[in-house]
Amino acid sequence: MDFDFLRPVSSDLLDEISDLDKQAIGANMRIHSSQAGIPDLEGIQVAIVGVRENRRSAQVDEFLHFDNIRSSFYSLFPGNWHIKIADLGDIDKGAEVEDTYFALQNIVAQLVKKDIIPLILGGGQDLIYAQYRAYDTLDQMVNLVNIDSKFDLGDADNPISNKSFVGKIVVNKPYNLFNYSSVGYQTYFNSQNEIELMERLFFDAYRLGEVTSNISDIEPIMRDANLVGLDLGAINASSIGGGYHISPNGFDGKEICALARYAGISDKVSSFGIYEYFSDYQPLGNMLVAQILWYFIEGVNYRTNENTISAKNDFIKYQVPIDDEVLVFFKSPVSGRWWIEIPFLGNVNTKLKRHTLLPCSEGDYLEACNQIIPERWYKAKRKNEI
Repeated sequence: MDFDFLRPVSSDLLDEISDLDKQAIGANMRIHSSQAGIPDLEGIQVAIVGVRENRRSAQVDEFLHFDNIRSSFYSLFPGNWHIKIADLGDIDKGAEVEDTYFALQNIVAQLVKKDIIPLILGGGQDLIYAQYRAYDTLDQMVNLVNIDSKFDLGDADNPISNKSFVGKIVVNKPYNLFNYSSVGYQTYFNSQNEIELMERLFFDAYRLGEVTSNISDIEPIMRDANLVGLDLGAINASSIGGGYHISPNGFDGKEICALARYAGISDKVSSFGIYEYFSDYQPLGNMLVAQILWYFIEGVNYRTNENTISAKNDFIKYQVPIDDEVLVFFKSPVSGRWWIEIPFLGNVNTKLKRHTLLPCSEGDYLEACNQIIPERWYKAKRKNEI
């Protein structure tokens, strides 16, 4: 792999590792250093990559770095993991923002092709666009989940920014986006025009209160995602302790870590990005980001690999007649998780064949037994008919 453009982890930070407990995460990672160079990635399952780019954010941090997050993360102890982790260092700002996008897109694509999950630490959330574009060469439709208080649709006719990257994803070729899910949006931060556009595009939107009242309902959403992005502005001020766009409302630390674990445990999520970080975050915020990383990796460690043909052959099948439809559900005997089958038209692009089973909850099955069609099934079916 050609990662020569990566900046190594700072020597001052590496000096701290010598004082860590031998069981701490930092003492058991492969880390890019100026002395040893890029570490061997054989057997690595998760790789941390920082991106020092935020020129298209509302506020620019000229000295953006991630040493404080790394220091907090390195000091944590792993769970009962079999996961091997590498820290590849940082992508510096390119001469142009598009140069940074290209570098991130390249590294994410290379890692994903080697079944290594990139854990991206970023500045501006517009970097999700580059994270998404890495899937252009993977011959698949993409499901994007964005944990954010805003939809970030923006005006696709204007230059891309951290508030308009989703609009660019929708309109720019190649068209790889199958579904977009916004988790934790707050109505007063989004115009009615954007809310109506989300509905017209059959995208999924989950309000903050809806999510926090039963956070386990988001597990099926994460299970169907290929890439996940997290705007740190979605976390409330009392939990994150600082940052540019803090808000009194948002996810608390326990909730955001639960969402990160759901993303990690999903067999399909192949990249995870944390964005809108600023160097002036206080120790509370840095430790929370470190724990978000920890919970994501914890989830990866407990994946059950149910997104395979052999695993699906063992699923238990349930058929539920509703009006003129027969809804077909499947349940895993291993994890107890549920899926619902989506009927596809014969002329649908073959890329979509991979989405014939839509993750759902047991509650969706029970509602179907009471003759209520799950809303996500309806949206997915309509989308395939367009």
